[in-house]
Amino acid sequence: MEIKQTVNKFYVGEETQPSAEITFVPAGEQRFIIDHTFVSDDLRGQGMGLQLVERVVEYAREQGKMIVPLCPFAKKTIDQHQHLQDVLVK
Repeated sequence: MEIKQTVNKFYVGEETQPSAEITFVPAGEQRFIIDHTFVSDDLRGQGMGLQLVERVVEYAREQGKMIVPLCPFAKKTIDQHQHLQDVLVK
């Protein structure tokens, strides 16, 4: 499935009614906050949530920014995967 991007959001499906999405907001010039992750019942159990978190981490690396994961799913996912932790604000 293709992960698409708009301002402060990565998503799968349609922008107005995504099947999965992760959203973030700027928090100063050096970081942003992941505030929401959603995966529809149709896509659950297929690793879509992890893919979205990985895409946000990739984006943070590209932008030279750090991540504050306030979304519980994103925080748990980053904590469980060491390869995602280099952009985590500690």
